[in-house]
Amino acid sequence: MIQIRAEHHLDVAARERLLDACFGANRRAKTSERLREGRLPARGLAFSATRHGRLIGTLRLWTVEAGARPALLLGPLAVDPALQRQGLGRVMMHAALGRAESLGHGAVLLVGDAPYYDRFGFSGALAAGLTLPGPFARERFLGLELRAGALTGAEGLVRASGVLDAPADLGTAGAADGRRRAA
Repeated sequence: MIQIRAEHHLDVAARERLLDACFGANRRAKTSERLREGRLPARGLAFSATRHGRLIGTLRLWTVEAGARPALLLGPLAVDPALQRQGLGRVMMHAALGRAESLGHGAVLLVGDAPYYDRFGFSGALAAGLTLPGPFARERFLGLELRAGALTGAEGLVRASGVLDAPADLGTAGAADGRRRAA
């Protein structure tokens, strides 16, 4: 049985291994990573999928400003390579987007495969007036409105605006507290 639940600090090592397996060693070089660096995921919007206690999927959303508008940045979404194409990513997307909407968020941005994300309502047109702080493939930069008009006319640079992660010198307790707040 697969369970989708809030991510917690015990998932970190398994999540990092899963992301490496899905995206390779260069995953940290991506422009989207610059927006996540040193930040906590948006409160209540970090998810783990487990089966028999083993992490098999992860999806996180991050608080950003899209020009002058609040938004979320989705990513990464990763599913264990042995379990891909079985619908887990779709289930995780619906869970995450539903939760984001229920928390009052109006828009989600991502950089990803347009044919995959189109099925959830993402569109390049909604991100057309926005840019990212580094190189990105314009055709992969997509937006979704959870609330009508949330991205209408949005222009400018997407900037990180989420809560900063606890510095390493605060020790494990500080970092764990920050991760609990985010999950």
